[in-house]
Amino acid sequence: MKNKLKRLIYLEEYISINGIKQFMFHLGTSYDNPVMLFLHGGPGSVESLFTCAFQEKWEEIYTVVHWDQRGAGKTLTKNPDKLPTIDLILQDLFEVIQYLKKKYNKQKIVILGHSWGSVLGSVFIRKYPEEVAYYIGVGQVINMLENEQVGYKKVKELIEQADDKRSMKRLEKIGEYPGNKIVFNKKFLKKCDEVRKLQGKYKLGMKIDLALWITVFKSPIFKFSDIIAFMKIFQANAKLHSFLGEFNLSNEPAIYQVPIYYILGGNDWQAPYIIAQKYFEEINAPNKNIYVIPNAGHMTMMEQPELFFDALLEINNTEVKNKCHFIQKSEDIAYDEYLESKVR
Repeated sequence: MKNKLKRLIYLEEYISINGIKQFMFHLGTSYDNPVMLFLHGGPGSVESLFTCAFQEKWEEIYTVVHWDQRGAGKTLTKNPDKLPTIDLILQDLFEVIQYLKKKYNKQKIVILGHSWGSVLGSVFIRKYPEEVAYYIGVGQVINMLENEQVGYKKVKELIEQADDKRSMKRLEKIGEYPGNKIVFNKKFLKKCDEVRKLQGKYKLGMKIDLALWITVFKSPIFKFSDIIAFMKIFQANAKLHSFLGEFNLSNEPAIYQVPIYYILGGNDWQAPYIIAQKYFEEINAPNKNIYVIPNAGHMTMMEQPELFFDALLEINNTEVKNKCHFIQKSEDIAYDEYLESKVR
């Protein structure tokens, strides 16, 4: 039974976005709740298949919409030759938000970006701040090259401390990593895959194991074609990987026109939390806050779901209070202007 929780909002659909049919999965309990668009990682690694592992409580305060991006998941399966560039996917995202605003009668949408989604989300909110109520970055990527440098150094440090000779031999076989520039070719991807496995072993990053695949297979929307799509992500997202390799948020002033929230895993060294933490200090935004979740790695919301939800609840409550304060202030100003007009 797909909608086993009897959610008021439960919808799988393909919508025409920027010339192709793209997949969205909606879950929620009230049409009055704010709409959160979840931007998945990768590029190409959809997280619509993991909703049952972490999202149940979220749906009490948000209508959560997962979108399989161009070049990913069910959207890739339906459009195997319609592959993404950064300009295409930004336009896709803009159109997805217009659709959601109209469907749910909202003026703005909340964006949560995880890993690659945090790159896409950060670029989008700079370009279209008027479309976004606020932004939540999870596994936030600041500088891709620095990510790999710091993450590699950390796993090497732990391997040395553990006197893990077998893992040290694997590191030595990798050789220089990541180099002075990231180019997502076969050679780099092979090295990166080995580093990720070692990070997973030491609980520093996402671990792709049997438990993860069982979660996928239990998803109410899982199809075997999703596995085939996952196997194609590097080829399908080659142009996005090129953009990602050179990505560095610090190249521009850390000035944002929307509230910014970061939820980071205190043991995330795949997108090292210490880099995002340092960058966050520089952020100038209407409102901001940062949450570092202990004993959580790159899949923060799955590894510490209760603490993650507590952070989301606090963020939502803060934004509700801010909105009420803004409305009250606007009403006070309007009333003062009315009184002044009477005096005249």
